[in-house]
Amino acid sequence: MRLRVTNQPTPRDPVPPGAPPPEPVPHWPGRLVGLPAGQVYVRSAPAIAGAEPAIFIHGLGGSSTNWTDLMDLLSRPVEGQPAAPVFACAASDLPGFGSSPPASGDYSINAHARTVIQLIEEQGLGPVHLVANSMGGAVSTRVAAGRPDLVRTLALVSPALPDLRPRLLPMRLALAALPGVGSVIMEGLRRLPAESRTDRALRDVYTDPGVVHPARRREEIAEVLRRDSLIYANEALVMTARSLVSEYLKVGKRSLWRDAAMTAAPVLVLHGSHDRLVNPVMAAKAARAFPAARVLVLSGVGHVAMMERPALVASEIRAFLDWVQESGGPGIAAEQISDETAANRMQG
Repeated sequence: MRLRVTNQPTPRDPVPPGAPPPEPVPHWPGRLVGLPAGQVYVRSAPAIAGAEPAIFIHGLGGSSTNWTDLMDLLSRPVEGQPAAPVFACAASDLPGFGSSPPASGDYSINAHARTVIQLIEEQGLGPVHLVANSMGGAVSTRVAAGRPDLVRTLALVSPALPDLRPRLLPMRLALAALPGVGSVIMEGLRRLPAESRTDRALRDVYTDPGVVHPARRREEIAEVLRRDSLIYANEALVMTARSLVSEYLKVGKRSLWRDAAMTAAPVLVLHGSHDRLVNPVMAAKAARAFPAARVLVLSGVGHVAMMERPALVASEIRAFLDWVQESGGPGIAAEQISDETAANRMQG
């Protein structure tokens, strides 16, 4: 397999012309799981015998429900492809997000990484396939670098890795993370109708918010209203944003890019060509930074490809895992990808 960084057009997920979109998959049921760091809410899809464990980590302001559609696809066998990889899928709400209670004041990237490590260890799941989006990508990169024994493969969707190029939405995030400013901004936003805040968020992360099913939009509005009633919700968001911004400013051995360079597992990195939050030009840096990486830029896709184009993301993850298996497993596959990456760097 060659290392690929591509922005070639990709077909849309099929919907018959003139037909209404199908009703979305209901969000998976969940439960609170006790960890040394506290309780976290984990949603799980039914798993078939022999399915390999996979943990899904959301981004800033997201939750485990961001993975509903992708988990549905990856947890089911593929018709006509009996050898296609199938996951035992579990998505966690990080402390203070979704349905997880707040953390004990520590919402740093390191603290979130410890939570993910504890979840894998306490559930006896490792090594797992770790799948993450945005800020969850930063968390998962730190997990993979620090605990390679727990990570079989890593799939990152628009990972929030350090990039100091000025862009409007990331600058808005940095402003909200400033001490004394974030809480004021959040309180101001809460005065806006939940519908307006939901639509603004959808415009930020989707290329075309019109693809969002009306039922999904209603769910998002209800979640905004629910979060409004939680006294810790703003603190969790602002403090996590502050930690993420501080990670962008770290250099050397403390940098997330250093963590990327220390990641031993095979890595799939998916960027969206129309991502307004994570600049897709970072795909090239990711291809250079991760020792064993396959990196793709998905044409016409925004920040949450797993929600906007779940079938495409599932297909790319399965294609990647097929190659890993055909190469003799993650260790051998990582070594081969590393060789190919080095060759591509020399050719470049």
